[in-house]
Amino acid sequence: MAYAALLSLTHVLEQTLNFDYQYLILGEKQQIASILEKVSFLQYFLDNSSPKSIEAVECLESQIRDAAYKAEDIIESHMADRVHKESHILTKPFAWARRTLVWSGFTTFFHKLEEVIKEIDSIRKSLEKIEVESDSQDHHQQQRSTIHVGSLRIATGGKSTVVGFDDDLLEIKTRLTSGSSDLQTVALVGMGGSGKTTVAQKVYDDALIEYHFDIRAWVTLSQNYNVQEILLGLLDCTKKLINEIHNESIETLVELLYKTLKGRRYLIVIDDVWDTKFWDDARLKFVFPNDKKGSRIMLTTREEKVAFSANSYPPLHRMHFLDEKHSWKLFCEKVFGEDCCPPELEEIGMKIVQHCKGLPLAIVVIGGLLSKLPRTQHDWRNVVENINSVITSNDEYFSNILSLSYSNLPHRLKVCFLYIRVFPEDYIIHVSTLVKLWIAEGFIKQVKFKTLEDVAEEYLLDLIERSLVMISKKSSIGKIKACKIHDVLRDLLLSEAKKEMIYLPKDTSVFRPKFLSRSLRRSIFYFRHVFISSDIDWGLIRVFQCHFDSEALPSVKQGAVTLRYFTIPMDDHYVEWQKYLDSIYKFRNLQTLHLHYPLPLSRLSLPPKIWKMKQLRHVQVDISANLPDPPCTEIGRENSVIVLENLQTLSLINNFRCTVEVFKRIPNLKKLGIFYGNEPTDWRYYCLNNLVYLDKLEVLKCFFDWKSPSFLKNVTFPESLKELTLVRGYISWEDMTVVGSLPNLQALKLRRNAFDGQEWKPNEGEFLQLKFLLLENIKLKYWRADSIHFSKLERLSIKFCKDLEEIPSDFGEITTLQSIELYYCWDSLVTSAKQIQETQQSYGNDDFQVRVLPSYTGVFSRLPLK
Repeated sequence: MAYAALLSLTHVLEQTLNFDYQYLILGEKQQIASILEKVSFLQYFLDNSSPKSIEAVECLESQIRDAAYKAEDIIESHMADRVHKESHILTKPFAWARRTLVWSGFTTFFHKLEEVIKEIDSIRKSLEKIEVESDSQDHHQQQRSTIHVGSLRIATGGKSTVVGFDDDLLEIKTRLTSGSSDLQTVALVGMGGSGKTTVAQKVYDDALIEYHFDIRAWVTLSQNYNVQEILLGLLDCTKKLINEIHNESIETLVELLYKTLKGRRYLIVIDDVWDTKFWDDARLKFVFPNDKKGSRIMLTTREEKVAFSANSYPPLHRMHFLDEKHSWKLFCEKVFGEDCCPPELEEIGMKIVQHCKGLPLAIVVIGGLLSKLPRTQHDWRNVVENINSVITSNDEYFSNILSLSYSNLPHRLKVCFLYIRVFPEDYIIHVSTLVKLWIAEGFIKQVKFKTLEDVAEEYLLDLIERSLVMISKKSSIGKIKACKIHDVLRDLLLSEAKKEMIYLPKDTSVFRPKFLSRSLRRSIFYFRHVFISSDIDWGLIRVFQCHFDSEALPSVKQGAVTLRYFTIPMDDHYVEWQKYLDSIYKFRNLQTLHLHYPLPLSRLSLPPKIWKMKQLRHVQVDISANLPDPPCTEIGRENSVIVLENLQTLSLINNFRCTVEVFKRIPNLKKLGIFYGNEPTDWRYYCLNNLVYLDKLEVLKCFFDWKSPSFLKNVTFPESLKELTLVRGYISWEDMTVVGSLPNLQALKLRRNAFDGQEWKPNEGEFLQLKFLLLENIKLKYWRADSIHFSKLERLSIKFCKDLEEIPSDFGEITTLQSIELYYCWDSLVTSAKQIQETQQSYGNDDFQVRVLPSYTGVFSRLPLK
């Protein structure tokens, strides 16, 4: 949290200097610039701390965190007060009164910042001292070449219970004993406790493996491994007398191991590899000879990048969670041995197993605990009510395994991972939401030539590759759309949150400690129906997220300048909501505005002052809202135009006029949603040809209230477009060539009579990059297409298309096609999909899937099709 606090403070300091400069006087500017320089040093130090100094630095982390929070609160409180008073300046008739408002509070602010600067200077001196001492120790250590006790464990050949991994065992053994004669690396990747080591041990002890390889050796690393110790461990497995070579140099040990393995078929298992630098060590790189004997290296790791750095033979073997059947079997073996579960405990036992979510180690640990408890419903119910805490508090080994995953994270990822704990158990975490929240909290470091959103997505991918976050859903073009974490990891995050003094009550999640100070309450989440006071005390709140209807609207106050993320459901009180929107500009640093749940038959208008909210990144109204024209450029003042350079999302805009003046204000827009009513007498009024100037636009959604057949004849799409959704419109299939010619289009979604006509015949050379196609409630009967028309298609989804009788048979020859999804379609359409599946399988595409939601005669007479 120290690093995150510094990064967050950096954002505040930079924003104050760059955007709130006019509210500062000279002394304040100098102080803030000085703090920024000192904070940058601390951040750099934490980023580049040597391994020897990390433990010493951790002792200072709480001081760093508290000092950063203190500075943040002082600056933001002062700026909020200054902005609030500035709004009253114009009402003062005399200059001296205005000056009094500007200078009021300066002395207190100045002295408070001086105190913080002294604290930071003291911390800096301590860190510099630690680094000097660490350098001295490193030099001394290099001269002595000692071995770290406990950094290596040799395999004992003990037998482990393996349930539900028969297919894994067969696949791994096949990859180890067949295929290329070259030396290859096979990697097992998965989260802590997923069974990597157990499966590897089972393979290692297998009679076939023992017979196949001349030499087998196993080493288990720790995070602080020693090269000499690794070499000694491997030589010990090869029956070398360790006592005789214990004091030999690393170079001698490398040579001895190389000669021992040379000319023989060997299997080396390296268990629990944490860092890519292990494979970059020049002393280990050439220790394993490649004599084309079919030798193999098998490694287990939690991190995909480790496997890739070791040139693991593709594909990586990713460990899966156990299904319900095998979870129950493993549980019963651990609790009852060869006996059966008593009938009166089966229901409770199944609940316990379900809570483990298929994680083998969790099942083993809870099974071992229950095997020692009385077999009564009362004792088992106590366990099921607090299962995650019971597991982690009663098994130190289990807790250590999970804690290692967290402690091994780099500074930039720790707080991002910890933040996931604000979401309730089993909550679907949308990636777009998580990314926006991370940015609003100030967790994401600016990287040159990348948006904060791009960097945040890289952070998430890193957590996924480290087996800490799981993918739960992908978008139509393969991007990660939703994610989740295992329940046992949530419990780990709770314990870490307590260490970092983060308070998370049940109904309302508050990020940063509510019980320390009112000003430290920075983020509020409402995940259940609760009463929200209309006169909410915003303090220094940055995030306000409400998922359910509230009893009242929280007031918008002039001083609420720190709010960056605001999402709240709407009801049918249109007038109240319009007044609310009209004052939203007071959240002057707002980045994300999301008003969700539709208002019936109502249209809201965004306030004209939205064009002055320079920090906006995402504006999303789930109903269509009117967007006012931007203010005109003031005569003689070209710089009076405010460009919303950060704005990336704008949706859903009613009757959007794509004027050049508007697009000049939003040049970096990536996602746009627009809604049009009945077809106008002249489409030129909406200037749709100007869409081509949005050269960063990737996602476009167009909704029509009724027939708009000439829409595509009046629009020019930008070549950057990757995803297009059309809803209603009744457009002619002949105009589809406008869409088909888009060079980068990867996803096309046609919903609810987007096109009209019985026949669609694409032209050659169209849809060259299309990966996903959705046809939903489309009146299409004859689809005449060849494999060349959709040569890169991966997924085809057809829903409620009552007239379409078959899918073009040539789709069986599209080599990239992975699946066809059918929802409430005629049996003839299902038959054609099955025929395509047979063709795909005949070409060796055994993974091809056809998913069908059962259809039946007359279903369309009972389904809404408009």
